[in-house]
Amino acid sequence: MSLQAINRFILQKIRTIEMVGVLMRIFSFSLVSWLGPASPFLFVWVFNTIDAVLLSWCAILKRDAAYSLLNLFWILVGVVGIVRAWPPAH
Repeated sequence: MSLQAINRFILQKIRTIEMVGVLMRIFSFSLVSWLGPASPFLFVWVFNTIDAVLLSWCAILKRDAAYSLLNLFWILVGVVGIVRAWPPAH
């Protein structure tokens, strides 16, 4: 599948994809809020980074500079969170 085909698919379903991304973000932060220190932080960071990728892609296709920057920033934060939450090698 080409990048153009993927972009066309996303544009056709953009409202649904954005809603999925927002619900993913709400779920991940709710999990941390409810579980606190017992949260599965690696899962939360991976999940949150995936929603940031979805929302960034949508914002870029819509040419929405503010949300593109915000969600691209969340991807960077997510990568840092994943690295920090990764279990140490034994």
